[in-house]
Amino acid sequence: MTATITAFESSPDRGQGLARDMRVRWALEEVGQPYEVRLLIFKAMKQPDHLALNPFGQIPTYEEGALALFESGAIVLHIAEQHPGLLPEDANGRARAIMWMFAAVATVEPPIVERSMAVIVERDKPWHAERLPMLDDRIRARLGELSRHLGEGEWLDGAFSVGDLMMVHVLRRLESSGLLSEYPAVAAYVARGQARPAYQRAFAAQRAVFEAAVAGK
Repeated sequence: MTATITAFESSPDRGQGLARDMRVRWALEEVGQPYEVRLLIFKAMKQPDHLALNPFGQIPTYEEGALALFESGAIVLHIAEQHPGLLPEDANGRARAIMWMFAAVATVEPPIVERSMAVIVERDKPWHAERLPMLDDRIRARLGELSRHLGEGEWLDGAFSVGDLMMVHVLRRLESSGLLSEYPAVAAYVARGQARPAYQRAFAAQRAVFEAAVAGK
């Protein structure tokens, strides 16, 4: 049965591949599974039909038969568990890959999102000039730790896994900040993730939505 995911009809990131449906698209592309997309405007995300799928009124959601999921991490993990290619075969390796998924969304992502919101909504506030360097230092601490772990390694724990998929997408939000360039091992790691054919297909699919919206205006 073909899964259906939800995504923004009008991408707030202007087609840069930062919206979280990108993670789900990428996972489906990695495991070679087709999917359909239901595009939503912001108003529709707060309507009863969508709230029945995600009580927080966000995207993405995932529907496959009687199963409905929200939260990109949960959706990606479900895909990885149902189809080979994103989780190691040995139990310990699988556990570590899932651990890195949690590290991406619980340890690395929060300060990055906080910085993004500060840049977007606090730029004109009197405290912005002092707050931004503090946020940057919090992110640098995480990037330094991640860089030391990576060392000369290609991926976080042996072969590419669902942990890398989530981590690369989280780190991509830093591309315009200049922070990634301070950590060459991490920047190269992100570039390797983006070079994967499955990533390229997912990015193109999400970008096409933005381009279609622009063309329709």
